[in-house]
Amino acid sequence: MQITKYTAFALAGLAMLVVGQFPEVFAAESDVQAGSVLYNQNCVFCHQADAIGKPGFAPSLTNKELLGAASDIFLLSTIRDGRPGTGMPPFAHLGRGGIKSIVAYLRSHSELPNRGAEVDAQSDARGDPRLGKLWFDQICSTCHGANGDGYVAGGTGTAIGMPGFLEKATDGFIRETIKQGRSNTRMLGFQGADGLASLSEQEIDDIITYMRSLPNQ
Repeated sequence: MQITKYTAFALAGLAMLVVGQFPEVFAAESDVQAGSVLYNQNCVFCHQADAIGKPGFAPSLTNKELLGAASDIFLLSTIRDGRPGTGMPPFAHLGRGGIKSIVAYLRSHSELPNRGAEVDAQSDARGDPRLGKLWFDQICSTCHGANGDGYVAGGTGTAIGMPGFLEKATDGFIRETIKQGRSNTRMLGFQGADGLASLSEQEIDDIITYMRSLPNQ
C-alpha cells in the first residue's frame, strides 16, 4: 500500500490516540495489581483471602452491598486511620497512593454500581433515641454488643457504636446497611418482606439517632 501524506497524518493521529489512552488502562490495572500486593502484605491476615472476612474477627471488605454503598472517602479514611479500640490499626504509613491502590483492589471485586456519593447525600437521621434504643437492644445488640462494641464485647458483628466508625459513616450509609444488610454474612436486612424485621423509615432513623449517642454513654 502506498502511504500518502494524508495516510501518514491519519496513522500518526491514531498512534497519538492509542498512546494517550493506553496509559489510563494500564494505570488502572496497575493500581489493582499494586493494591493486591499491598493487601496481601498488610490486610490478608485478618480479612482473609480476597477480603472475604472472618465472622467474629474481621468483616468482609468485598461484600457487594458494602462496595455499593461505601464511598471512596469512607474506605480511604478507614484504612488510613484504622478503628481505635478495635483490632483494626491505622495504615497511614502506606501513603495516599498505597491506600488508593488497596481501595482499587477492593473495588475490582464490585458486583453493584458504586452509589457511595448518592448514599452519602441522603438526609441526616431525625429520630427519637429512646425508641431507637428499644430497637437496638432487641435486634442489634445480639451481634454488635449492648454498647455497639462489636468483637471486643464477644459479638459477631462489628463495632458500630464506637467513634472510629460513627465519625466516618454517614447516616445514609448506616441507613442503607440496616435496610439491605450484607449478603453472605450474618448481617441481614431489616426492611421489606425478606427482612428479619420490616422496619419503617422512621424506626431506622430512630436507631441511627440512638447509635450516634453511644460514644457519649
